[in-house]
Amino acid sequence: MELRSVEELMDLLYACRGARDAPVPGGAPVDTYDHALRTAALLRRGRPADKELQVAGLVRPVGRLLQPGEPGTRADRADRAADAVRALLGERVAGLVRCWPRPGLPPEDDLLALRAADEEARTACFDAGVLEDWRTVLELLAARNSRLGAVD
Repeated sequence: MELRSVEELMDLLYACRGARDAPVPGGAPVDTYDHALRTAALLRRGRPADKELQVAGLVRPVGRLLQPGEPGTRADRADRAADAVRALLGERVAGLVRCWPRPGLPPEDDLLALRAADEEARTACFDAGVLEDWRTVLELLAARNSRLGAVD
């Protein structure tokens, strides 16, 4: 599935509410929607100018909703999410989402920042706002990719 509008993406992200991510060893399951908002908020704090990195932290969970009958591995879900957002949000966001859960990749600052925010978001308790707070950033990225001919 390829997402064609920010509205479609927002609907998928809203659908993540109540879904639980598998716990890390020794941890409790976390709400996927809240986790995505916290991850994006942490990235916003750490890298305020890098909107693509922040959005990669936000959109990662949509892969689990694209083929609900096939849970797959984390890497499979990351591949589905990356393929879905590529046309809308661009190659860099898709690449960050795709590479996110893969062990053994060479260390890269962006991937290290994503992983660190992901881990901290599992245990951090703070108000990360609401999804609607991200609409403008998503629309700006989508508009930029549209001008590049990536979206009709």
